[in-house]
Amino acid sequence: MARSKHLLPGFGLTMGVSLFYITLIILLPIAAMLLKIAGMGWEEFWRIISSNRALAAYRITFSSALIATVINGVVGLLFAWVLTRYRFPGRRFLDALIDFPFALPTAVAGLVLVTLFANTGWYGQWLEPNGIKVNYTQAGIIAAMTFTSIPFVVRAVQPVLEEVDEALEAAARTLGATRGQIFTRIIWPAILPAFIGGCVLSFARSLGEFGAVVFIAGNLPGLTEIVSLLIFIRLDEYNYEAAAALAFVLLLVALLTLIATNALAAWQTRYVERAA
Repeated sequence: MARSKHLLPGFGLTMGVSLFYITLIILLPIAAMLLKIAGMGWEEFWRIISSNRALAAYRITFSSALIATVINGVVGLLFAWVLTRYRFPGRRFLDALIDFPFALPTAVAGLVLVTLFANTGWYGQWLEPNGIKVNYTQAGIIAAMTFTSIPFVVRAVQPVLEEVDEALEAAARTLGATRGQIFTRIIWPAILPAFIGGCVLSFARSLGEFGAVVFIAGNLPGLTEIVSLLIFIRLDEYNYEAAAALAFVLLLVALLTLIATNALAAWQTRYVERAA
């Protein structure tokens, strides 16, 4: 009798443990939220997610996350380029520092940002006299989202940029191509899928940010109140139905983001296969 072959010994056990963990940590909480929503009527659900306060929270959250993603796209690409193309003292330290927002508790990040942008802080003492206020404004929300999500773009682009064949760039130079033409015709098409994927992940991370934003935003309804904070407020009021309805909106956006990321990954795979 032929024995079945698996990539790993104990495949059934490891798969069972993995599925149990996913069910316990991810699927059950989502199912509980959906059941809570299912117990609501459509009119009540729509009233909650379309209230003026909720719409203002959507606007602030989505616009701030979009601006933070644009900033991270530009700065993250620059960081990836510097870390990949240049060798200099302190490069390894800078490379490790990119992951610092992942290791730092977001609440600590929020406290640090509030201190820096205070009127007596290192940044605030120069910005506020010139009419630029960051703390307790949307600018503070954008700063917090940018800080916590920038590693996604850098870590997505960096390995792809390292794999770009420098022989192609050398051949293009011998044919008279300028630096701009080399970047736009050779480098940019190769890193574009990874760049978009990193930006999508950065945007998704910004949407769900809470710890860093809550300290610097001021949490003023209609002005600096984000969706995550509004959900927390509804939970604190024991209004679980409203919290579940608002969470469903973020879940839907996260799901669409996940679908977009998977589509981009598939596109990147096809691109690499065609190039090979």
